[in-house]
Amino acid sequence: MRRQTTDADVVAGRACDDSEVLTDGDHEPLPLGSELPEGFRFIGPEADAQPGWVGTDAPSDADLSSCVACGLCLPHCPTYRLTGEESASPRGRITAMRSVAEGTAVVDDTFAGFMDLCLVCRACEDVCPSHVPFGRMMERARVQVEPLRTRSARFLRWLGLDVVLPHPALLRTATFFQPIARPFLSRRMRALAPRRTSPFARLPRLTEPAAGTNVRGTVAVLSGCVQDRWFHEVNLATIRVLAHNGWRVVVPRAQRCCGALAAHNGRLDTARTLARRNAKAFAGIDHVIVNSAGCGAHMQDYGELVEGTALPVHDVMAFLDDLGPVETPPAPLAGPRVAYHDACHALRAQGIRSQPRSVLRQIPGTQIVELEHGDRCCGAAGLYNVLEPEMSRALMRQKAEAVRDTGVGVVASANPGCTMQISAGLRELGADVEVVHPVELLDRAYRATSGMEQPPTGTVAP
Repeated sequence: MRRQTTDADVVAGRACDDSEVLTDGDHEPLPLGSELPEGFRFIGPEADAQPGWVGTDAPSDADLSSCVACGLCLPHCPTYRLTGEESASPRGRITAMRSVAEGTAVVDDTFAGFMDLCLVCRACEDVCPSHVPFGRMMERARVQVEPLRTRSARFLRWLGLDVVLPHPALLRTATFFQPIARPFLSRRMRALAPRRTSPFARLPRLTEPAAGTNVRGTVAVLSGCVQDRWFHEVNLATIRVLAHNGWRVVVPRAQRCCGALAAHNGRLDTARTLARRNAKAFAGIDHVIVNSAGCGAHMQDYGELVEGTALPVHDVMAFLDDLGPVETPPAPLAGPRVAYHDACHALRAQGIRSQPRSVLRQIPGTQIVELEHGDRCCGAAGLYNVLEPEMSRALMRQKAEAVRDTGVGVVASANPGCTMQISAGLRELGADVEVVHPVELLDRAYRATSGMEQPPTGTVAP
């Protein structure tokens, strides 16, 4: 058997002639690397190494090997920009995961610190030439970290992520008692939590387009957990805008929290349970409309999380842009200059940037003002602004200053976590800027056109 010139030969600067043969004596080709000096080996795990993962929820070898450590992600990573530390970069975190997978390191407090400091904003994925699924790896790495947490930390996560958020009745009760608990919360949490809540408000089951409007089809709206209790008006505005544009809107009562917060914080079993529940609740629906960037990004990955749970999920602003509004609002907004904040899980995970701007520009006279470094994370990142307050606050201040420096009176934000974070940052700066969902701006324009202060939200099915 003759030996052909291989890539390894080229790297080594040699070529094989027709007579060169490497065999083991039985005329079988020797494996690649057989000529390496003693003590040298190709990069990879030791032959007898055992992975340091526990259980099946861990970053896969295929995902880990997809990173070539090129470093293009580093300048786009918020934590690397603020610290300059390799361990605070996507490349550094993947190196730590790979070390555990190869059995040269263990999941310990140091490893947990590397993982916890990550915002999972997925800016690295957006610029990665190898399309490394960093968000998926982080979710599974955090599953490995969970057993290391203190008993009290595990209890609080279980109570919030496994018990309260997935059960609407418990969430309503918790929201109802929020004003009583507020004085006992940390200063940071008090600054973030909205004062106005809707603990017992319900969305209409069915909303029909106005009489005489051409019905384009039926869509279902995700009400969400935090979104509906703290930003109920955003859901109402979403329903009104969709109905105004000819869509029959249903809100399935069987739906639950999307599971994004659970998945991002090491509780994938809970996230899978919620994915199955929502897949049944929205079964048979042509379009599932979501007005929260984090929820939408997570639900678009349901099929990857649990086989058979994929849903036709659409961001509300992208949906309106793709299919086009029935009517362009003829009335302008009270304040025509609007800054737009790109939520990470809209921009990075869903590739949504131009669509909401395109829709808002259809409101007469509206001028979209871009933020300096507008593609950077605001530091909210789910529970991150509570669990990593120092890093989160630094990012919050940068974003709030960027908004303030535009001189606008309104900034649009399509994610509840971002809205709370930016609102807190602007209050801290003493800036009088309203933070609203972009769909609310569209709703205001339609309402101004009709001259109605409180338009009907539709008909409620029995």
